[in-house]
Amino acid sequence: MLSSSVADAPLVREPLHAPVAHLIRGGLVEGIHYGSVVILGRDGEVRFQLGDIEAAFYPRSALKPVQAVAMVRAGLPLDGELLSLTAASHSGEERHLDGARRILELAGITEDALRNVPDMPFGPAVRDEWIREGRGPSRLAQNCSGKHAAMLYTCVLNDWPLDGYLDPAHPLQQAIAEIVEDLTGQRIARVTVDGCGAPLFSVSLHGLARAAARITSAAPGTPEARVADAMRAHPEMASGAGRDVAALMKAVPGLLAKDGFEGVEVAALPDGRAVAVKISDGANRARIPVAAAALARAGVPGDLLTEFQGEALLGGGREVGQVRPVRSLEPIAEAACA
Repeated sequence: MLSSSVADAPLVREPLHAPVAHLIRGGLVEGIHYGSVVILGRDGEVRFQLGDIEAAFYPRSALKPVQAVAMVRAGLPLDGELLSLTAASHSGEERHLDGARRILELAGITEDALRNVPDMPFGPAVRDEWIREGRGPSRLAQNCSGKHAAMLYTCVLNDWPLDGYLDPAHPLQQAIAEIVEDLTGQRIARVTVDGCGAPLFSVSLHGLARAAARITSAAPGTPEARVADAMRAHPEMASGAGRDVAALMKAVPGLLAKDGFEGVEVAALPDGRAVAVKISDGANRARIPVAAAALARAGVPGDLLTEFQGEALLGGGREVGQVRPVRSLEPIAEAACA
């Protein structure tokens, strides 16, 4: 049953994105990344916005912490690294594959029950090693296998059928959709299929930030807090070695962060401050520096964010420029969001 506080679905329209990052080469703006940014204060109110934060969009894998909360609410008993893997877009390292196998073993089922798309590991170094070894795509190696294993385990625990667990009408997906609406505070605008084959729910960038804030500021022991604690304690199980989202969580105490394909990033602190970013062209090189700039404007000390300020642009093998967030994202004296 939906809460009466759940608002109408966001409007389906062409997003009114704005410039969020510049490519500066030799002192000139060589290129512009468009997108949208929202910053929420401790009280949940919007403290800063750029672009279109209310249009319907697909959060992609940035929604995985919400999906994990839904499964915990439905009885999923995982904690620690296996719960972090449940919310992961992992790199396909052996620890990730082993973790997915462990979840399946707890459910009493095998890899054959997975219905995510077979793929090579997402991590470039791991993928290159697989190619050298002549290994092919597999369902376990695909970056969403932890989520899919946990989905199947949740079905087993609730006596829901394993067949069709990715159908939006399946009891599992209906339970997840309800929690998406609960935590984002708005009804789902559209449902499509994500790259892994699971249903993908469309909300707004504002709604995504609100969901992250509700997860990180939840009372200890709640499903929300369990997911946040697991991901923060095991950031590389939710991503992989050398991944920027794991480095960001390690750098900022208490931060929960999750990336998503097509230039999506969401991050939230235990006091409810949250940021969400969508880069319109899906560029990773703009995603992290814009998210870091938003966190700085939200009050995160700048010295914790130094390594996330944008990759260098090279000319003749030397640095001649940088990907740089637009000036309106720079912190101001009163920007420590109350």
